[in-house]
Amino acid sequence: LYLVMTVLEVIFLMLGGMTVFEALTTSFGTVGTGGFGVYNTSIGGFSPYIQNVVTVFMILSGINYVFYFCLISGKLLTAIRMEEVRTYLLVILVAIVAICIDSRHVFQGFFDMLRHVAFQVASIITTTGFSTTDFDLWPQFSKTILVILMFVGACAGSTGGGIKISRLMILFKSMRKELSLIVHPREIKKIRIDDRSVTHEVVRSTNVFMIIYFAILFISVLLIGVDEKDFTTNFTAVVATLNNIGPGLELVGPTQNFGFFSHFSKFVLMFDMLAGRLELFPMLIL
Repeated sequence: LYLVMTVLEVIFLMLGGMTVFEALTTSFGTVGTGGFGVYNTSIGGFSPYIQNVVTVFMILSGINYVFYFCLISGKLLTAIRMEEVRTYLLVILVAIVAICIDSRHVFQGFFDMLRHVAFQVASIITTTGFSTTDFDLWPQFSKTILVILMFVGACAGSTGGGIKISRLMILFKSMRKELSLIVHPREIKKIRIDDRSVTHEVVRSTNVFMIIYFAILFISVLLIGVDEKDFTTNFTAVVATLNNIGPGLELVGPTQNFGFFSHFSKFVLMFDMLAGRLELFPMLIL
């Protein structure tokens, strides 16, 4: 599946005028959600067609690969019923609409706005990190949505990073269950995803993951604070590295880099990148 998606994107990008080298490196960065562009302008220097192709493949790469397996296995109904995929696509749609409404005065035309907003939403939620515009210049509400998407991440079973949609679904359903038990103490209720019960071990593991995740996040922000940079820069730098995104806001925005951090802070951020990519438990066990 990974190979097929990469080859397909290479073909579509070359049809848009990219060289073989550009198409290969861009596809590797898209399907692998790595997002390291070969030019300083990332994808911003390419045509709208190429930007739209990358947007579509970023979203496709953030979907649980089990979804594709079900499709090619003829289990269309099972694929459609995958709650995580539906939630993932809904989050993307809501984010695009909200940012378009908030930042409509920033762009010159509707389709120009839709292209850039969809691209950045897809890039951030899939933790790819490509950019077509300096979203650090967008209104505060729009930037806040992007920061939230940095935490959300893509689906489990995809190449994306972040907390993952499935974990957030388990947490929200656990919260709803506990609130319901307060009102109805004798109620027997199970957390279900895709018509299957989520075991207590999975819920416990998810809760522990979140505790460790935010502990690493806050400790990292505290540690790199020794460089005396502003809080937005420090916070989004840690969020961007821990979730394997790349760009943050302010001094680590899409047109900036991490070169100004001290050696100590860079080691902290390197740890965050490894922890975010390898998952937290193996990193801490090592």
